[in-house]
Amino acid sequence: MSSSLALDQADIEKLNDKDKAELRQFFANEEQKSKIQSQSHALTSLCWKKCMTSSTFKSGALDGSEKACLANCVERFMDVNMATVRQLAGMGGRH
Repeated sequence: MSSSLALDQADIEKLNDKDKAELRQFFANEEQKSKIQSQSHALTSLCWKKCMTSSTFKSGALDGSEKACLANCVERFMDVNMATVRQLAGMGGRH
């Protein structure tokens, strides 16, 4: 089935410039989605290891300290990401 989804370079060359640009944008968007998903999985793993101190999950719910730790972990991650985005945006024209 994956062969039916594969793009042949010859097929891409048959596209007009507008379609090529749209295809490039589509791939860039998909790559960005993949990076975000990967970061989300990494964050989940990191925060889980940091905050889930008990080896059992008896009640099916987080206790107070686990909830607070996870919330703080996610907030710090988001703070760092936003600071990074602001820094990169500020560097926009300075290569």
